[in-house]
Amino acid sequence: MAAPIGSKPGPLGAPSKPAGPELDFRSGARTEELNKLIQEFTKHDQREYDDQRALEIHTAKDFIFSMLGMVQKLDQKLPVANEYLLLSGGVREGVVDLDLDELNVYARGTDYDMDFTLLVPALKLHDRNQPVTLDMRHSALCHSWLSLRLFDEGTISKWKDCCTIVDHINGATNYFFSPTKVADWFYDSISIVLSEIQKKPQRGMPKVEKVEKNGTIISIILGVGSSRMLYDIVPVVSFKGWPAVAQSWLMENHFWDGKITEEEVISGFYLVPACSYKGKKDNEWRLSFARSEVQLKKCISSSLMQAYQACKAIIIKLLSRPKAISPYHLRSMMLWACDRLPANYLGQEDYAAHFLLGLIDDLQHCLVNKMCPNYFIPQCNMLEHLSEETVMLHARKLSSVRSDPAEHLRTAIEHVKAANRLTLELQRRGSTSSIPSPQSDGGDPNQPDDRLAKKLQQLVTENPGKSISVFINPDDVTRPHFRIDDKFF
Repeated sequence: MAAPIGSKPGPLGAPSKPAGPELDFRSGARTEELNKLIQEFTKHDQREYDDQRALEIHTAKDFIFSMLGMVQKLDQKLPVANEYLLLSGGVREGVVDLDLDELNVYARGTDYDMDFTLLVPALKLHDRNQPVTLDMRHSALCHSWLSLRLFDEGTISKWKDCCTIVDHINGATNYFFSPTKVADWFYDSISIVLSEIQKKPQRGMPKVEKVEKNGTIISIILGVGSSRMLYDIVPVVSFKGWPAVAQSWLMENHFWDGKITEEEVISGFYLVPACSYKGKKDNEWRLSFARSEVQLKKCISSSLMQAYQACKAIIIKLLSRPKAISPYHLRSMMLWACDRLPANYLGQEDYAAHFLLGLIDDLQHCLVNKMCPNYFIPQCNMLEHLSEETVMLHARKLSSVRSDPAEHLRTAIEHVKAANRLTLELQRRGSTSSIPSPQSDGGDPNQPDDRLAKKLQQLVTENPGKSISVFINPDDVTRPHFRIDDKFF
């Protein structure tokens, strides 16, 4: 029997690898070409930062944390010693599962150079050894109301103006923590503090270029030297432990088994200010496992992450209207793929093209079937509310991507190169001198701040997606109190 055309007989007559280039059956694209395009996109998307840029990043971070310390002192609502989660990438990049409908459109290069998401606990529930049971009687899956009866009288007194009130027949009053009212309070408090800060400017202090409330998120763009930093600040409720509704997920086998410990994965979760499709905005919060996702990302291969970033760049604008798919949905599909596929396959360094095509296929499959399970709570379908018209419109758009992935990759590369050119042009126009920290006295900028900037450069900016957990004492914001994974600095 003759061997297939383009192949040579292998051992025992089995065909070996085709002699010609490997092709994608659907589009006819060469896998090698797709891999090169993904690598080129990665090169332009993951820019290298010099010490000056790293120092500017630190200066902006320092300013934001100082601002939050002053917010705490306004009315003592925020916890005195708070633990923030700083994520590389803004909310629009899908680093947290939040609704994007109410967000203004900001573009990298045009509006900002770097973006971050900062989760700021307004309330904390810690030191619990049993699964956390939430009040989901009034909510869709993955969502909950939060009664302040879980807290002491002092907390209720401080926060009751940010609650909706429900009176029971027996005369008892229940205060439900309101995400919209908390966001309103947070925005007003930040505005007051920024107004006070700007009355007494200090040398090297970042310029506040924009402060906007986008739904329940406060977006701040800072100008620091030649850089513009976007901070999406999200008020959250922080829990230690694991929610009872996600207990069954822990019983399943996962790709991270044996790579990180269960304790690392289930160290805590959040309620973020977002509601379900038919939920009550004033009362409903969404469960977020952002802290767990930081740990899981350590177990994902670099080639799969490159494919994910490239796929995200392709779809983020293509599927933006009508709003249906967010980058967070794509992230969830990637995590499911990690559970489904063998680790040795996902670890192949030259398989980024296969992974990109697979993610597009998975996304299209989820749309056509209106089914995208939450990774941590699989019984929650994140697409069930979409109309047939919307899913078919986006499925057709994805079909065009799948038919010519190389062309869409080239477009994504051109977009990121254009953003980088805008950034460089603004840098040339702006200051090129070293920027001291807002707390500095204008001394030698190459002293402690510069050393810290180099540390930040090594730990953060060279690794997009890395996250920092920051412990802040508002009475002493001059010292760094941040943790990357399990290491303190």
